[in-house]
Amino acid sequence: MTEQTQQQFQLQRIYVKDVSFETPQGHEVFRQQWKPRVNLEMNTKQNRIDDTNYEVVLTLSVTASQEDKTAFLAEVQQAGIFFVAGMPEPQLRQVLSTVCPNILFPYAREAIDNLVTRGSFPPLMLAPVNFDALYQQAVKQQAQERAATPAVN
Repeated sequence: MTEQTQQQFQLQRIYVKDVSFETPQGHEVFRQQWKPRVNLEMNTKQNRIDDTNYEVVLTLSVTASQEDKTAFLAEVQQAGIFFVAGMPEPQLRQVLSTVCPNILFPYAREAIDNLVTRGSFPPLMLAPVNFDALYQQAVKQQAQERAATPAVN
């Protein structure tokens, strides 16, 4: 008789791993009418700490530009340590890629907004992100790439 391991998931800690804010134009940016073009880049990565603990890092990079010049660049690496046990590999990968970033995103969004307002810019409230849809899209793209790659004998 096989012993089934109970699936467990628990948040251990949330912390800011790295933060950066730049205003390359300095005071000149405040002399213009504020109509920025805002670009958000997002990335996640997972690191196995031990058999049951994982560090997940969500990186948000926001660039606001006016007239092809950068008004500000704000970047936050929001991290968390998660205890995960008893999950098969595909489910573990999905949890680390969707559930964990969903937990981290509100903290990262607040940190970005805080940096921007402390930089004397109007508040910047980033829209929610559907990490489940992004994960499904990435899985589908990987499957398409594997199917397009010829087999090597």
